[in-house]
Amino acid sequence: MRTLSIDIETYSSVSLQKCGVYAYAESPDFDILLFGYAWDDEPAQVIDLTTGAGLPQELQDALYDPEVLKTAYNANFERACLSAYMGSVTPPEQWQCTAVLSRELGLPTSLEAVGEVIGLPEEKQKLKTGKALIRYFSIPCKPTKTNGQRTRNLPEHDPEKWALYIDYNRQDVETEREIRKRLSRFHVIETEQPLWEVDQHINDRGVGVDIILAKRAIEIDKVIKARLLDQAKELTGLDNPKSTHQLKSWIEETAGIEVASLNKKEIAGVRESADNEEVDKMLDIRAGLAKTSTEKYNAMIRTVCEDGRIRGLTMFYGAARTGRWAGRLVQMQNLPQNKMPERDLDTARQLVRAGDLETLEMLYDDISGTLSQLIRTAFIPKKGHRLIVADFSAIEARVIAWLAGEQWRLDVFNTHGKIYEASAEQMFHLPPGSVKKGDPMRQKGKIAELALGYGGSTGALISMGALAMGLKEEELKPLVYSWRSANPNITKFWWDTDAAAKATINTQTPSYLPHGIAFRKKGSLLRLRLPNGRELSYVKPMVINDDITYEGTLQGSGHWGRIESYGPKLVENIVQAVARDCLAETIMKVEAMGYPVVFHVHDELICEVPEAKADQALKDILEVMATPIPWAEGLPLKGDGYQCEYYRKD
Repeated sequence: MRTLSIDIETYSSVSLQKCGVYAYAESPDFDILLFGYAWDDEPAQVIDLTTGAGLPQELQDALYDPEVLKTAYNANFERACLSAYMGSVTPPEQWQCTAVLSRELGLPTSLEAVGEVIGLPEEKQKLKTGKALIRYFSIPCKPTKTNGQRTRNLPEHDPEKWALYIDYNRQDVETEREIRKRLSRFHVIETEQPLWEVDQHINDRGVGVDIILAKRAIEIDKVIKARLLDQAKELTGLDNPKSTHQLKSWIEETAGIEVASLNKKEIAGVRESADNEEVDKMLDIRAGLAKTSTEKYNAMIRTVCEDGRIRGLTMFYGAARTGRWAGRLVQMQNLPQNKMPERDLDTARQLVRAGDLETLEMLYDDISGTLSQLIRTAFIPKKGHRLIVADFSAIEARVIAWLAGEQWRLDVFNTHGKIYEASAEQMFHLPPGSVKKGDPMRQKGKIAELALGYGGSTGALISMGALAMGLKEEELKPLVYSWRSANPNITKFWWDTDAAAKATINTQTPSYLPHGIAFRKKGSLLRLRLPNGRELSYVKPMVINDDITYEGTLQGSGHWGRIESYGPKLVENIVQAVARDCLAETIMKVEAMGYPVVFHVHDELICEVPEAKADQALKDILEVMATPIPWAEGLPLKGDGYQCEYYRKD
């Protein structure tokens, strides 16, 4: 089989970052400017499509030839753009993505950063001028007197820059190919490629969006915000009450106090110090103005394609430490929950779609909060279809019990499944079945389960809301001790994992844990084998002052740097990775059964099926979720689900 390495440079007036590649490539002015390619080990070439020459027939045929393997860095971009350019979808089964291979090995996400980390020679790294060239030729420019009021730069406007752009494109092809060659010596489990192919089909398929609902929600939010701003101006007399500086001065004058900050953490203290009704009212208004109830509605409108569907919602292997998918565009992973009863939700939805703010305000106190709860409901099936929503029940709690061999927990999951109640009974030596819903003891069991599974202590309990639940600070440390005492095998598993990782880093020899989990050293990578054979990667691991460290993308800054870890954190990686693999197995089986997945969030998948098949589909999907997985013998899995006319939490 021949290999065709591809990199393209494109133009569209639609923002790629804000709208995603599918809407980007659907724009009427979308065009491919340069087509860089290389056959096998032959020199890279670039075809300048702005000359009107067109793509040679050999390359057009190759894009659909199953005997030609197409590769690219972030292949979803090339696939989507070439599908739009050619007028026919390029099959993902004929592609491989080098960026996915990079992420599977714990490396950065960008082509340039990967080149730097793996030590490519300078001439094979991306040209430093690349970003400037993209800005110049591939996105609209601002019309000025100097450029004759044009909104787009063409090759004739700067031939020297255009020649550099062609060289930059050629260099990208060379870099992608070199990265692929260097990384291909590291084994990646065979099941990941077909999973990526299914992921591409899911992203190509997309999900329907109720654009009327989204637009009306934005309009209503504007009215609410305008009213709040008027109220703020009337109350304070300020020209701009949204200005932190002006508002701080007003509070100081009104309440006679000094205000150091108005950030979220300090607001409660400001209220208490001021002890003033007007200040309280203004801070309430300010909170209302700050609500981002419509941010995701705006994202929907930006990203929706002409057929009313949003595509490209997930990024395969987006989380380097686990292999879980990452959210894109609308960020489905952090959608607000809908907590109102189903009947109220439906009524609110109809009123918003109708733009009936008057009735909405009569029935609902918090309009911004209502709009937030309706965000999920904007995702809809096509006509004559239903959405099937199914997720694994307490998947992480089940997985960690199985991995560590915590038998009492496995017994719970093999029977009634009420882990919060059972945890409280185990921690406080209470009779089985004595803790019920609503019991204060259940609250302690719940907060402990949510906060302490991965080595967390009092800080984790506080972060999870223990004090807000009514627990006293002096109760927290004993709660930590009680949970660990009740779960000796999990606690042991943390430190067995810690010792195994350190041993492999220090001695370069493999270390083994239960269920086929193992550490091994391969070149500059620490490889962590999971029960199904997939491996997580930690780059350039070192033990420094008895702490496990490795190189990776730093949370928050996004820069590449050294990260500290330890046994419980590695266990968290393992548990979440196994949960991901359980979801992956389910997605593959459900797709093979003919139930198309339109998106998935954490441990939940959403399918779109004809109304007549909805009942059977739900039954089949839940049966798949509860079916034992061959590589996870003894892991008790269970799914919960429902069908609906729009996406929501049941």
